[in-house]
Formats: sequence, C-alpha cells, structure tokens
Amino acid sequence: MGVKGLQSFVERCCPEACVTVNLREMARQHVAKNQQSCTSTANITSPTLVVDGMSCLCHWYSCMNWVCGGQWKEYIDVLKNWVEAFTSAGIELVFFFDGVVEEQKRPEWVKRRLRVNRDIVKIFNHIKEHGEQPGKQLSCLPSALATFTPLALRSLGQEVFCSVREADYEIASYARQHGSLGILGQDSDFIIYDSAPYLSVAKLRINNLTTVMYDRQRLCRNIGLTVTQLPLLACLVGNDVVSEEHMQNIRHNAMAAYRRTNPAPYSGPPQGQVVLAVAQFVRSLYVSEKEETGLVPHSLNISSSERELLKKGICSYFTPGHKDYELVDRSAPPCAFEKDVSPEILKACREKHVAAKGFMVYSVVCAGVTECSNSLEDEEDKELLPQAIVYKLCRQRVYGLLLLKKDGSSVDVPAIREWFVFPGNPLKEADTVHPVPINIPCGQPSLDLLWFSSGPEVSALRLAAFLTVFDCLDYSDLQGEIEDTLLAALCLITYIVLQVQTLSEEDVDAYLSQAVCLRLKSPLELQQIELPFLSSRAVQLGSLYIRGLSHLLGANNASGCPLPSAALMPWRSFDGRLFHSKYLLAHSGMEKSELLDSDISCLSQFVQLKENLLETCRKRDRVLQSRPRVTQKNLQTPPGVRYRGTHPGFSPRVDQDWREETKRDLQHEQRWREREEVWREGSDHGNPERLQWRGGHRRGGPSFQSYHFNSYEGRPLNWNQPRKQTRGRLYQNRGRYQLAPRWQPPPAP
Repeated sequence: MGVKGLQSFVERCCPEACVTVNLREMARQHVAKNQQSCTSTANITSPTLVVDGMSCLCHWYSCMNWVCGGQWKEYIDVLKNWVEAFTSAGIELVFFFDGVVEEQKRPEWVKRRLRVNRDIVKIFNHIKEHGEQPGKQLSCLPSALATFTPLALRSLGQEVFCSVREADYEIASYARQHGSLGILGQDSDFIIYDSAPYLSVAKLRINNLTTVMYDRQRLCRNIGLTVTQLPLLACLVGNDVVSEEHMQNIRHNAMAAYRRTNPAPYSGPPQGQVVLAVAQFVRSLYVSEKEETGLVPHSLNISSSERELLKKGICSYFTPGHKDYELVDRSAPPCAFEKDVSPEILKACREKHVAAKGFMVYSVVCAGVTECSNSLEDEEDKELLPQAIVYKLCRQRVYGLLLLKKDGSSVDVPAIREWFVFPGNPLKEADTVHPVPINIPCGQPSLDLLWFSSGPEVSALRLAAFLTVFDCLDYSDLQGEIEDTLLAALCLITYIVLQVQTLSEEDVDAYLSQAVCLRLKSPLELQQIELPFLSSRAVQLGSLYIRGLSHLLGANNASGCPLPSAALMPWRSFDGRLFHSKYLLAHSGMEKSELLDSDISCLSQFVQLKENLLETCRKRDRVLQSRPRVTQKNLQTPPGVRYRGTHPGFSPRVDQDWREETKRDLQHEQRWREREEVWREGSDHGNPERLQWRGGHRRGGPSFQSYHFNSYEGRPLNWNQPRKQTRGRLYQNRGRYQLAPRWQPPPAP
C-alpha cells in the first residue's frame, strides 16, 4: 500500500519532484562516477537496478487473456524480452519478492484480500452473463503468478531474492548498501526510505528505457520538511504499520489548522490536502522543539501506546547506515519449530527461501504460518470446492513430512496457522491445521535423510514420499517411462479427481489433453486459439490446476526434490486458453482424436495417462462419470449432424467406453492396435474385475447406458449407430454453445 495518498500527491501536486530520466544515460553516468572513485578497473561493477517484483507483476503480465488461468508460455517470453532490454543497456537486475507477511501488516493484508474477493464476484457474474472476459476495470492477475514469477526469472539467469522480512525494507537496504542505480517499483514507501533513487515501473517505457524518478529532495523542498522528517509524515498520514485509524484525530486537528492558515479553496486531490496539512503539522512540532530528543517529538500529545506505535513505524524506515539504525530491532524472529528439526534443516530452509528455491518449507518450519492469496473461484458454485479445501490434505501431508518425527509422532508439534483466501472465509483468524503422517511402506522418513543423503534407495524414498502426498504411490514405475512434466500432471489430476467427486470424465479429458498437447504449441499458436465463449466452471478449474502446481512444488521441496523443479513450472504444463478450448471441446462431445489435435503421439500419451488414472480410481472406488456441461441449444448445425451427449432423462454413462471410441478413431493405425493388445494382455487377462470395468461398470455396481443424442429431434439413438464427425468447424463461432444447467443426479425411482 505504501503511504496513503502520497504517490498521487507527488504526481498531481508536486510535478517538480517527478523527473523524467533515461536509464541508459543514468547507467552511463553511474559507471563514469565509479571509474573516477575506483583506483582499479577490477573494482568497477555494472550499474544495478533493484526491482520490486511484486509491484511489477501487473505490468509484466500483459497477455491478452488472464481469466482462464494464465498464458504462461507467452508470459515467459514477455519476461525474457523485458530482462534483455536492460541487459543490452549494461544494467544488471536484482529482483526481490515478498517472502512473508509480517503479522503487524496482517490486518491490511486481510482488508485487501476481502476487497479482491468482491471484485472476483463481479468477474464471475460478468462471465456468466456475457460469456467473455471482463475489461481492464475488473482485471485480476492469474492465480499463483507471484509464486512462479521468481522461478521464471531464475530460469532466465537472473538474481532473485525472497524476503524474510518486509520486502520494501530489504529492497531499500540492499540498494543503499550496494550503491545501486535505483529502485524500480511502484510503492510510495520508497520515497520515504533514504536509499537509492525511486523509479516508477508504471511510467517505464521499455522500448527506450525512460521513466519517472520521484525526487525526495525536491518533494521535501515543496512541503517544507527534511528527509529525516519524512518517516514521521508517513506514519501520521497512514502506512502499513500505522493505519489511518490510529492517527485519525491528529490528522483531523492538522486539517483544521491548515484550513485556518490557508483559507484559499483547494483544487487538488482530497488526500493531497491531507499530506499538506500533516506536513505543516510536522513542521510545527520540530519548530517547537528546542532540540531533538527521541524519534517522536515530545510536543506531540498522544498516549504512550500511540507513541510506541509511531516509534515502531518510524524505525521501519531506518536501513543499515542510518544514524539511528541501532534503535531498530532487527533480530531474527524465533523459529516456530526449532525443537522439531535439526539446525541443518533450519539453515537449509532459510537459504532455499532467500534464493527463491524453497517454496512453502520456510513458512512452515520457520514461521509456522502459510498463506494463499485470492484465486478465481465462483462463490455461487456449490459443486466445486475451493482450492484451499481441495488441497488441505495435501498440505497436511507436507506438514507431516517437514515436522513429524520418524515414528510419525506429533506430540508437542503445534498446528500450522493457515491464512487461505476462499469464498465464505471472513479471515477473522487463521485456521489451525495439524500435520498428517504419510503412509509409505518404510514409515515416516527422516527429513534429514530426504534432504541430505544420497544413493538409489534415498532417491526412491524421495519419490515415494512425493507421490504419497498425492495418493499416487502406484505411479513410481512411471518415472523414466514418461516425461517428468507429465508424471507431475498425472499426479495432480489424479489427486483432484479423488478429492473432487463432481469432477467428470470430460473435465479429466480436458486436463489430460491440455497437458499432452501443450508441447506442440508455440506461444503465438496459443495466443491465436479462438474461444467461442467462456465457461465460469472452466475458469475455476483452470485456477484450481494452477494452485495445484504450487502444491506440487511445495511437496517436491519437502520430499528432497525427487523431480526437477523445472518439470513443475506452469509454462511446461499449462496454458489457460488451451485448457479452456479443450474443456469446451470435451464437453461438446468431440472425438478423442480431435481433442488430441489428430496427433498420434499425443493420443498415445493421453491413453497411457488415463489408463493409470482410471486404475487408481478403481482401487479407491472412485467412479468417474460423464457429465457434459455444454448443450446444443440454439446451435445452427448442418442437417444430419449428431452430437454425442447424455439425454436429460437418463443416468449419466460411465466413462470407461472411451477406450473403444479411441480405438475406433485409430483403426487405421497399426501402432495403436499393437499397443492396445499389449495393454489388454498385461492388464485384463486373469483379471475378471477389470474386464467388468472395461465393459462399462464395476461388478455389483449400477448399470449405465450410453446414448447418442440428436439435437434436432430430441431422440436417444443407438450408441453404435454410425456418426458423422463434427470436427472443429462447429466450434469456431461465438455464441453457438451455451452452458448447461448444473448437473443434478436423477431423482430416485
């Protein structure tokens, strides 16, 4: 948030403090200055710009589509081009991201999250009413963008840090200690810090590297204060440490005094008048002081608790090198579970976190708190669970890996406090969540063994621990047989299917086909995917998947990284537009070959992944059903074309007949026939229960029928009747599909 109203005040009421600068020229002058002061050329360093990553996210994510889950391949290209613009000018970049939310700022964090929740309600209402993404006034960043952007920048060879304290403070401290060229961000707190020049990312023109520098010296001359008095001004106006409510009476009195001394009408922004009034009040305090004693002038008539709060707020702006820095309490916060893990684990947690390599583990082990910001979730959809609930068991198992003893004992292990944003959660207090031991044959593994030991047995143990978090231990044999990216995707989709009972065959097909087809698509091809309309349900499923990738990352870190982190990145396994298109195709009854872009290798991978998923579902009595969500109402289709679907009056069919349909699609492919025979021989012979499963239902379970539905005549047809291929042409034009009502089970007879 920064200082309330200060940014707009500087831009609208103090134009002389807004200086347009050319970063190339600044870098050239910076190098020249260093050459004059350095006796050896070996000591000359390249000019460094410290970047506030969180402030830049909304400027970096310039992709056209944001509501479907993120255009991650395109986003990577945007970041790459952005970084190259600076490196080509000889400017090195150092990125900082928020690694923690300090408890003193939790109320402000909650206030923002609830405000965004209200915007998300409007976003879903717009999608359901218009079938399209809302305009910029309701834009929202894709879920987990802040989680994966540091990793994206690291993959581009950049230096990235995650903070262990307030990120603004660490940024200002780093810039001052390293003599940086400037701080690039969009937070008015950087005007208050006596550090490197504050440069606006909002005003940045990347093509010529020009932007606006906010000159704190010129600001001080305009409002009649010294640089050392700016922290008090910030606290009295209101910032993240001292809220507006705490100093409301002081501002009220300051406004009254200002209007008496300045009776002329004020035409600027309302908050600008508050800044001017408080600045006049601060001047009067120091004029009345014969000599400065303490951080807060004695003439300021406030309670002792308010005085202590002001001191705390003022000290938050003191970086190393400040004359009063010794007054600042910068001792490391106590570790939440220091007695439960070894010193080596604590050290590794901190090092990985600071280097943006240890998502989740530091916040759990060292802070005992985890949080998750807003996700695109429809509060009116009572069928899909919020991601916080879907992945709760996964997190509990990760907590168990990190904190439980080798025997699985949880004695004296306090619960983790979770601040997870989802519809219906008022965020009045943290949820307390207890660790759960993982269930693998060798028992609860030692964290030191997982993290620091080596050898084939340890590698197998790491993989087993990771897979068990997602109920996918049976997939251990797939490592090396399929790509790590696909193995991770299969684990995630399987976990979602087991946790979300309303997930259908069509949803699974959309998830799997998207995962296997993504490698064939360039960023440009993904941008050019046409969506006839948007489904609010698909939007939430896309967000659910991305949040799941972050849980994969946390589980992988806790397990000792059995999979390379690169395999878990969204630009390797997810694209929002591609998933949305697959969702609409799957729910419109498109043939599997069409769903897989008529690519034999993709279809082969799809079949293999789905075979494994269905086998896992069978073992856990999870029956995956077909529940198409797209109707044919108002479709203007050629006469005689029929769509696959489920008649409203009949029970949904079980999805297992997809194998026969896929086989028909590939009858001309000898490769497919040979592979199918291998699977039959290896999986079905001698397994009557599986043969029953392939026949359409489990032994002893309900019987389902499949229907072929004619949208024009409304009659159920024989499923084996020859069909004409719909291809993609029926899918291209906007407005030709609409969402079906939420699926409800048929009434009891």
